[in-house]
Amino acid sequence: MLDHVSVGVADLERAARFYEPALAPLGLTKLIVRPATIGFGKSYPEFWINLRPNMTRVSPDSGTHICLRARTTGEVEAFYAAALGAGGADDGPPGLRPHDRVRYFAAFVADPDGNRIEAVTFLKDDQPA
Repeated sequence: MLDHVSVGVADLERAARFYEPALAPLGLTKLIVRPATIGFGKSYPEFWINLRPNMTRVSPDSGTHICLRARTTGEVEAFYAAALGAGGADDGPPGLRPHDRVRYFAAFVADPDGNRIEAVTFLKDDQPA
């Protein structure tokens, strides 16, 4: 359904220092670098950060977030640890989340500009968290 997503950032270099290690556990690497944008992905840029120098910090109650798929709980945990280590803020540690149809294992962080980023994997009924 979606081809790519992007978030605005006030400082492109600071954002790259956050996103490069945070996205690596999910298999996303820096593929394109331009003066005001960087594209991350596996084989093509699926996730972009775009320079918005006059941007104000995203409000925590904006309700907007971007969720990226992980293959395993280990990847979710590694994303969370890398994001916090790169200057992100905790917005919900790795763990099972209540859901009515699936076993939803996720972690939530806020980047240095306040953009809320989630990593998720779905567990099978017999798979331990």
